[in-house]
Amino acid sequence: MLKVKRLMYRNDPIITGAPPFKPAPGAETNLIRAAYIWHYLEKAGVPDVRGVAYYQTRMLVVVAIKQRYPGHARQAALIASQCRAAALLTRYVVVVDEDIDIWDSNELPWALCTRTDPAKDIDILRRCWSNPIDPIIPPSERGFQSRGIIDACKPYEWMSEFPKVSGASAALKEKVAKKFGASLASKKN
Repeated sequence: MLKVKRLMYRNDPIITGAPPFKPAPGAETNLIRAAYIWHYLEKAGVPDVRGVAYYQTRMLVVVAIKQRYPGHARQAALIASQCRAAALLTRYVVVVDEDIDIWDSNELPWALCTRTDPAKDIDILRRCWSNPIDPIIPPSERGFQSRGIIDACKPYEWMSEFPKVSGASAALKEKVAKKFGASLASKKN
């Protein structure tokens, strides 16, 4: 049986929300949370943070950085995963290079698939802070969870030799979409 915590306002119960319910539309709270995480990264001294995205009601944090030194991506990931704004219920923290648009749902998986070696670039933190509403945690283990830290940046040691990104420019993509966008969409259906 799913236990739901309730907050009461007079005689009206307000459900505080608990997974497995899907998140409501709208990104306002996600943007605020992302701003807090960015603040904590800067306060901890992580240089050249270029963006922070916060997805799916605290479960995924993405940080974009301009790499400055070996371990910079790991430093950003660890601090983002444990700062007060993200420590509760975050499941994954991904750090990408500044050339990745962290709000583009195609670029993030592309960076994960082209810039990570699972054996080298994924770390698991165990016994991190959790919450009783986390649906994946068995009742006997509530309060703790594991957390995935993913370095999806170009390897710092050979960043200058890493293959250049190829593809159409944003201007060309926009021009093609304007000219063929509607006709391409109708051919898919």
